[in-house]
Amino acid sequence: MNIRQLRRHALAIFKASLAAADPEAAVERHLSKIKLRQYRRIFVVGAWKAGASMAKAAERVIGARIEAGFVNVKDGHTARLKRIQLHECGHPVPDERGVEGARRIAEIAEQAGEDDLVVCLISGGASALLPAPVPPITLEEKQTVTRLLLASGANIHEINAFRKHISAIKGGHLARLAAPADVESLLLSDVIGDDLDVIGSGPTAPDASTFGDAIAILEKYGIAKKVPDSVRERLKGAHQETPKPGSVLFDRVRNTVVGSNRLALDAAAAKAKALGYRTLILASEVEGETRDVARMHAAIARQIVRAGQPVARPACIITGGETTVTLKGEGLGGRNQEFVLAAAMDIAGLPALVVFSAGTDGTDGPTDAAGAIADGDTLRRNPHARRYLDANDSYHYFEDLGDLVKTGPTNTNVMDVHLILAGEIEGDL
Repeated sequence: MNIRQLRRHALAIFKASLAAADPEAAVERHLSKIKLRQYRRIFVVGAWKAGASMAKAAERVIGARIEAGFVNVKDGHTARLKRIQLHECGHPVPDERGVEGARRIAEIAEQAGEDDLVVCLISGGASALLPAPVPPITLEEKQTVTRLLLASGANIHEINAFRKHISAIKGGHLARLAAPADVESLLLSDVIGDDLDVIGSGPTAPDASTFGDAIAILEKYGIAKKVPDSVRERLKGAHQETPKPGSVLFDRVRNTVVGSNRLALDAAAAKAKALGYRTLILASEVEGETRDVARMHAAIARQIVRAGQPVARPACIITGGETTVTLKGEGLGGRNQEFVLAAAMDIAGLPALVVFSAGTDGTDGPTDAAGAIADGDTLRRNPHARRYLDANDSYHYFEDLGDLVKTGPTNTNVMDVHLILAGEIEGDL
């Protein structure tokens, strides 16, 4: 297998994972099982980075029964619908359009009565796309804290635990607004462990975290003194806590994960096997500092090439999850591009070997790329990888080489997919 073929196969395997994570089919399948006729009125609300696919499915199943529908989406992730309004907003840093949309969603939820149903569609990106800062916290102050957390190296569980405690809609508050209606939340998981209270910051899920936890997160990453005074005042805890597990508020709420990273990895493995690779799904809950995780993957790649372990060539190792980047430079990139750049440095010179990483949502950080691809010859083509990595400038490194992976909006979001492909070389038995 030559490098060109390995590269083609990596992209084909990734595309198979995207097809399996299609939220449109999952939403349609789930809503079709609900007895919709028992409800007087049906409302559809939500927020996601996964585009219009979930809303399209909801319209197809519920149709004219939709009393009102409003969903915040990331810029460019929209479509023409008849009954559900798709409202474009900023991501990953929330903007005023997101605040306006969150206000409209809250108003719709509050209309629902005891004989009504609120369908809530949530996927990755919902935390940033549902900005409803509790007064007197302003949007600008929320943006400041969001940037600090994103640059600190905090993981998504920590970031969302904090977000829930300065929000009027996250952390179960949307369920509170919709009560006493039935609430059917369909979730496309983009978090490790598929925790209901972390996906989209859990707008309809009970929240076990506290104001004290939020303060501890700021202190852990050394940013407690950098946040605005209004945020520090809010976190002192002299306010109503988020709804907790066991609350009667959730007796009429059902949260269901309809798509996840594991399902995407299973499909990737099936495609890899069909292409002739000995395939191993190593993990679906990979997290940690991106560069450290990348070096671990590179070590596995070297072990395959040199010893045929943990699987012999032709081999495909698949992992999934969501790593974090601690920003130190001022370059452009994302965790998947940085992953591939760090791994490329450790596999330099090795034959018939490819490393691939991409986000299933089609975007990686503040860039138009989903990720990147590299092989043992990448550093020969541009030996200045360390300089780009130190500057967190993986985008421009791979852009110059033509090795960015660009898919455009994929209409799904179930974290990231990492691939190692090791092909047979001359002399293999």
